[in-house]
Amino acid sequence: MNKDLVAIFEYMEREKGIKREVVMQAIITALTAAAKKSLKDEANVSVQIHPKSGDIEVFCEKEIVETVQHPAREIRLSVARELDPDCEVGQFIDVPVTPEKFGRIAAATARQIISQNLRSAERDVIYEEYRHRVGEIVSGVIKRFFKGPNLVIDLGKVEAILPGRNYPKTEKYQVGNKLCALLYEVKDLENGGAEVVLTRSHPEFVKELFQHEVPELADGTVEIAAIVRDAGYRTKLIVRSHDQKVDPVGACVGLRGSRVKNIIRELNNEKIDIIPWAADTETLLQNILSPIEIRKIGINEDENVIAIVVDDADYAAVIGKRGMNARLTGQLLGYELEVQRMSEYNKALELQRLQLAESNDPILDQPLEIEGINKLIIQNLVHAGLDTLRKLLLARLDQVAAVPGISLDLAYKILEEASKPRSA
Repeated sequence: MNKDLVAIFEYMEREKGIKREVVMQAIITALTAAAKKSLKDEANVSVQIHPKSGDIEVFCEKEIVETVQHPAREIRLSVARELDPDCEVGQFIDVPVTPEKFGRIAAATARQIISQNLRSAERDVIYEEYRHRVGEIVSGVIKRFFKGPNLVIDLGKVEAILPGRNYPKTEKYQVGNKLCALLYEVKDLENGGAEVVLTRSHPEFVKELFQHEVPELADGTVEIAAIVRDAGYRTKLIVRSHDQKVDPVGACVGLRGSRVKNIIRELNNEKIDIIPWAADTETLLQNILSPIEIRKIGINEDENVIAIVVDDADYAAVIGKRGMNARLTGQLLGYELEVQRMSEYNKALELQRLQLAESNDPILDQPLEIEGINKLIIQNLVHAGLDTLRKLLLARLDQVAAVPGISLDLAYKILEEASKPRSA
């Protein structure tokens, strides 16, 4: 029994997932090439390996003839009948052979071809087992670092790669640490092998964590409509329910936050915002920014821009550190988000009013009329001395808000309406 060969069979099956038949075929191919090299190429050589014992037999197919002219391909009848008494001239017979110097030549050739064939076989195993698992979460152990921040992760049968660009900069690892990641892709290598690539920074990684943690997502009752992420810092996701009785946000958060806490722990305390879906953009934006109130909003569909105005105290929260909050909000909506402080908006509006008040348009000196404003409010403005558009445009916001029956919000509206272009 060839114990070394049997041990190779068992190792490749157990550790690499390569079937014994595949390993045997690779070795047969290697030994056949080595035997042909030793016996000259004109010999028709075949190799057989017994799968259980590992014993190797090398045969050379020869034609039975009366007189041998080509020893590598022919055998005399009398010699052939020692192997098969019933054989006849013209038939072919497999003759056991032991090539000269077969050991050293065979070993060198076999190592090279076996290496090539098994690398291809291992690639096929990787594809078979992992290509259909792209998008799934897998677990492994950090085996080593290479080329700086890149990690080699032992998944069991194969080693996967976690490139430095594919995990948050906030995460630090050590060899031997366990981690889970998203199986991002399986790609071919130039040397004939395959490589499994992982990621922990992609938004889909967080989405899969929620799928594992929230049964309502797994069964389709709740859906993640959109998700964006600044890996290591913040994730925002919009959720919607297909069952009116199920609160999508509550389902994702879990009882006393149990579900989302598990995900936050896996993401090393990355912040997660879970937002209820809305059909119209304005409501959805307000949901995203809640509890911050949007004071003014304008949507430019042609340029794909949303411009909003918020109170000065809320501006920093809307923008976020390094502009992250505004950037992620825009990505969620599919728009570029422009944010303006209320004080800046008022200054711009005041400048617009002053420029309009300086014009020679006679309509500005006619009796005050403002579309969409209650007549009683107009009367109060007139009684306060603001009886024309020009006088109203020259008034300060606090002066308008001081008129009986006019709140600060209404004063904003009045001045906005007064600032709109008019035709005589």
